[in-house]
Amino acid sequence: MIQKSYNDSPSLYLIPTPIGNLDDITVRSLNVLKMVDEVLCEDTRDTGLLLSHYDIKKKLVSCHEFNENKMIDYVVSRLKEGMNLGLVTDQGTPIISDPGYIVSRGVIDAGYNVISLPGATAFVPALTSSGLEPSPFLFYGFLNAKDSKQIQELNALKDYPFTIIFYEAVHRISHTLENLLSVFGNRSICICRELSKIHEEYTRGTIEEVLPLVDSMKGEFVLVVEGNHEKFNYSNLDIVEHVQMYLDEMSEMDAIKKVAKERDVPKSVIYQEYHNRK
Repeated sequence: MIQKSYNDSPSLYLIPTPIGNLDDITVRSLNVLKMVDEVLCEDTRDTGLLLSHYDIKKKLVSCHEFNENKMIDYVVSRLKEGMNLGLVTDQGTPIISDPGYIVSRGVIDAGYNVISLPGATAFVPALTSSGLEPSPFLFYGFLNAKDSKQIQELNALKDYPFTIIFYEAVHRISHTLENLLSVFGNRSICICRELSKIHEEYTRGTIEEVLPLVDSMKGEFVLVVEGNHEKFNYSNLDIVEHVQMYLDEMSEMDAIKKVAKERDVPKSVIYQEYHNRK
């Protein structure tokens, strides 16, 4: 299905909101908030304060992780009536470690437009200010809160050569760093705290260096962690995954050459295997 976003069809707009500093909302986001008929929001109180700050009056409808499945019929019915709807979360871009995916998927399946606006999100400024290699990177979001599952997740990630970005809550930050040290080893890390707010802070160093400092830290955290620069265990990837790992930074043929070199096999073998299985 091809979506033409600007054909005047009823649409669901995913609208980023500030992650701290209220000035970090775009002019386009404000205009869309004024234009839509209703705003779906994670917390009506938080969104109400934001809209009040910009003197925008809209009907607010609660849409969060606990009722998202039930909201699909409501949203689609409003779109059928010709309405345009906005969807926001408390902070940042909807769906990025926040609710919104289930409703968006339902809207797409019903044949209506989902239009995502660019705007505030925490992991981009964290990455670009971290001092760690910016490309390629892997955004992971929140690790599992259960210790055994978190260890499993980290073990699955430990061999990747990319810079890896995690979100973490204040009450779990120390324990997560301990698990990172145990599984990843003593890598370079940047702990980004309270981004865009008056207490914004970046703590850079190795995991061992920053671990004693976090007990006194408050707020919301983004962890930017150095990738594994030792010899990568490519046996964890099949040929297609290995080639696709590099496609954002180079052409397909260059990626095939790189994979052939890393696996120490002829380029023709990688080429044939990639195109047979892609």
